Amino acid sequence: MDSLPLVFSSGWASGINAYLVVLVLGVSDRLHDVSQIPDVLHRWDVLAAASFLYAMEFVADKIPYVDSTWDVISTAIRPTVGAVIGVLLAGDATSLDQAVAGTVGGGTALLSHLVKAGGRLAINASPEPVSNIGASLAEDVAVFGVIAFAIDNPQAAAAIAGVLLLAGLVLLVVIGRAVRRGWRRWKKRDPAPA
Repeated sequence: MDSLPLVFSSGWASGINAYLVVLVLGVSDRLHDVSQIPDVLHRWDVLAAASFLYAMEFVADKIPYVDSTWDVISTAIRPTVGAVIGVLLAGDATSLDQAVAGTVGGGTALLSHLVKAGGRLAINASPEPVSNIGASLAEDVAVFGVIAFAIDNPQAAAAIAGVLLLAGLVLLVVIGRAVRRGWRRWKKRDPAPA
């Protein structure tokens, strides 16, 4: 269970950008031979695929409505990647430890993905593309920063990821309530006289 903080951090990050997580972990392991990162992540074919998919997501995430379509497709991919990374990080643990790691990685990835997708739907309501680009860049920086920090400081990174996840969930609930209130007000409006 020593790997649980890194599993939680990578799960949170996978829900936002799974390919960047694989890329950061793989490159870190290739450059520094980090013991807690499984060697499969630093294989050249894995790094090439992660790089290609990250480049696609980097572009898709900046375009309003294309990002939401990409998020719909990623609803199955991001939690799965989070769960697989969780199991890989558990390493030679017992089957219970691997099951817990997979559940934590996948569950955290699903929650952070839902926060990202919900936030992006709200951002797409604005008519300008600057907020989309800013949100996407902020997500990439947060994912890179948390994962890079988690390699050397897994407990602190897990705490940061937990705070970011909780803040995102609270923000999503607040946005959802505001949308519901606005919808109710709009439905109660008197029709304009003919």
